[in-house]
Amino acid sequence: MDQRSSDGPSLASTVENGLKIVIVGGFGVGKTTMVRSVSEIRPLNTEETLSRAGEDIDVVADLEGLRRKTSTTVAFDFGRISLDEKSVLYLFGAPGQERFWFLWERLFSGTLGAVVLVDTRRLSDSWYALDRLEHHGTPFIVACNDFGGPFHAVDQIRTALALAPDVPLVECDARDRSSSKYVLITLVEYLYELASKRAAENEKAKEPADGQPRDEAHHTR
Repeated sequence: MDQRSSDGPSLASTVENGLKIVIVGGFGVGKTTMVRSVSEIRPLNTEETLSRAGEDIDVVADLEGLRRKTSTTVAFDFGRISLDEKSVLYLFGAPGQERFWFLWERLFSGTLGAVVLVDTRRLSDSWYALDRLEHHGTPFIVACNDFGGPFHAVDQIRTALALAPDVPLVECDARDRSSSKYVLITLVEYLYELASKRAAENEKAKEPADGQPRDEAHHTR
């Protein structure tokens, strides 16, 4: 098992906010690659070499695009990105094989949001991830990893995955640090947008029917 230590810059003493992000998706979509490409520390990986025995257990709809894959995550990948002096993102890459899906429930605990990484050649492999995130009420965005397959229009992908119109859908190359950072920035911006919307709705809910703030309405009685 490749269980590497998290070498790299130490966590700043000024950090106050730890934000947990999970990267999920089907087998071989590039979750480990994305964590490795963007983490500021040497990621913790828990990988095992793929074997013939595993082929009978791990059912993958299309192995054509995975012939170069020699290892697989059996627990999770972990990385870290400092946003500023007070905030840091903790990245968890979930295992894609069905026999390890039971780990997802724990990984989702305390998660701020998620990236669903997809391979457009095997979109159906992402349905379970989408289902579990919706079940937990976890906000997410979808990122299409570039494997050089046939082109699919954004609308086609959105329809195939039955995504709501407001869920961000972006393209990326998980091997490229700047591309992976763009995905995470998109997620953070989406989470901020949702939080702002909820705050506005809460403020509106506090107002009485006549439009006056409840405190003012109370004092005028």
